[in-house]
Amino acid sequence: MAASFYFYDLETSGFRPSQARIMQFAGQRTDMDFKPIGEQLNVLIKMVSDTVPDPEAVLVTGITPQQTIADGISEAEFLKQFYHVAVKPDTIFVGFNNIRFDDEFMRFTNYRSFYDAYEWQWKDGNSRWDLLDVARMTRALKPDGIKWPFAADGKPTNRLEYLSSINKLEHTAAHDAMSDVMATIYLAQLIKSKQPQLFNYLLEYRSKAKVRSLVESGKPFMYTSGSFSSQFLHTTAALFLGRRDQQDYALVYDLRIDPTPFLKLTVNEIIDAWKFTRDPEAVRLPVKTLKYNRCPAVIPGVVKDKDTLARLRLTRQQILDNAVQVTKHSKSFVAKLFQAVERLDEERALVQTVIIEDDLSVDDRLYDGFMTNKDKILMTKLRQTDPIELNNYFSKFDDRRLNSLLLLYKARNFPHSLNSEELAYWDEFRIKKLLNGGTDSRLAKYFDRINELAETSLSGEKQYLLEELKLYGESIMPVD
Repeated sequence: MAASFYFYDLETSGFRPSQARIMQFAGQRTDMDFKPIGEQLNVLIKMVSDTVPDPEAVLVTGITPQQTIADGISEAEFLKQFYHVAVKPDTIFVGFNNIRFDDEFMRFTNYRSFYDAYEWQWKDGNSRWDLLDVARMTRALKPDGIKWPFAADGKPTNRLEYLSSINKLEHTAAHDAMSDVMATIYLAQLIKSKQPQLFNYLLEYRSKAKVRSLVESGKPFMYTSGSFSSQFLHTTAALFLGRRDQQDYALVYDLRIDPTPFLKLTVNEIIDAWKFTRDPEAVRLPVKTLKYNRCPAVIPGVVKDKDTLARLRLTRQQILDNAVQVTKHSKSFVAKLFQAVERLDEERALVQTVIIEDDLSVDDRLYDGFMTNKDKILMTKLRQTDPIELNNYFSKFDDRRLNSLLLLYKARNFPHSLNSEELAYWDEFRIKKLLNGGTDSRLAKYFDRINELAETSLSGEKQYLLEELKLYGESIMPVD
């Protein structure tokens, strides 16, 4: 089968993929020249009664839980349609900020519904790509022929709706998933038509193996990422520092920054400088974790064009001098960096251990490990089983997460198949999930946030959405 793109976009109930839910999915397959192939997939997905949305998310999308319940389908039914329409051999799944956002929601949805969370993006020649960093790098390095927007504060922005508007691309309704899909396709067409060499290079170098070979060459390379400031167009020159065996990421140094004050830091000082802080005066470590499996936008070498360097606020001498210093002291510096990584990983593992002890956390635990082949076979059989017969799979999985998910899967997708004992468990689960914590419970915080937003100067339409959200919360409130 010839390679094709599958452009897709989600509208979600919030921003945390393990707890929020997909409310709308839209997708369109195209050939490699962006001509549509087949029908669009555009569906709403029912919210379930153990979940409340983030009110801010609903104010953005305009999609209420009630609308999804009235017009939507279950997660299980959605995934049946998704696999039938979208998961074909040699498909490149692509969106706009999909790798950091949409792909994560899709992984957790697959996990909750007894599918492998990853195979849809790599099996049978499939892969993924993200147009956001392509747009960012194009703006930074090859902006000619495309108009580039600025936000109200004067800072460069690459938001899809702004790019569409300034370049007169059809985008009928921002934050409608299908409209966003079509706008992404039109943007891909525009970038490829104006800067085909860069576009095709980044498309080819989306694979882990090619990214790794480029990054680990030992030579400086250009790197675009949202973790770099917009004042530098999210782009810098970087240098490989090191990678542990079998790891899918590398530590790279931002050659914009003089390494001298960082090379002598202790391990504890490196940890403090690495941790996230909102303090603008805090010293930030200019070392980034570059993940090979996230299609990073990288090209070899350092740009020579003076206009481009000026746009990035870089000089070649600055880059080369910093590279010399990093290389000269790399052995001791990298050793301390990996000691810091080990310490930070140990801290995360302690937190994870506490979380795992809570049965209510099973939705969060996708990344605890991969499913066994034996369990994958059972998962396939389970998905083909009549809901009434799902009880036959209780305690049959080797992975404890799947045993914990089974009744939740049944309740969320096939509530009418629950017997009295299962209904009692589901009610108890919802009570704990929604009401535990009293004034700090999920529902209490949900209503508090709605009331806070209602006191602000919102339009009549948004006030109506808040009223709908309040009614939804009241309708799912369990009797404690």
